Amino acid sequence: MSEELDAIDVRILDLIQEDASLSVAEIADKVGLSSSPCWRRIKRLEEIGVVTKRVTILDRAALGLDFEVMASVKLALPNRENLEKFEAAVATWPEVVDCATVTGAVDYMIRVVTTDMHAYDGFLRDKLLGQGLVSDVQSRIVIRVAKRTTSVPLGLSQGKRR
Repeated sequence: MSEELDAIDVRILDLIQEDASLSVAEIADKVGLSSSPCWRRIKRLEEIGVVTKRVTILDRAALGLDFEVMASVKLALPNRENLEKFEAAVATWPEVVDCATVTGAVDYMIRVVTTDMHAYDGFLRDKLLGQGLVSDVQSRIVIRVAKRTTSVPLGLSQGKRR
């Protein structure tokens, strides 16, 4: 659906992607609206598919899940059937927090989160290579994250139609 977003919509989106726990009254106050029109705008943003989900971001280190790997995955035979099988398998693996089809020498980039090197080795052997679909995996252990955000850069889309 093609919908134009105005400055108030963009401000609401900025606020809720920064802190989804804000009440409608708090958001309304920050954007200069009363609660009812603000609530209607938020509902409209949900209905048109701009807001798809609201989540809580957890501290992985506090949960003992601070071992992260970026892996490039090449399928043995990247045909439609194998791509679909691989993606269906990935969807069931909780360790994979991101999976994207990419261009170039590999078929996928995945981000894997787990407890330690031994857990990653088990994931690699039992799940990733255990499917018989993968011909090559290049794993890169994340040492330090310089930037990570869940925020969409709204300033880049202002004035554009969806």
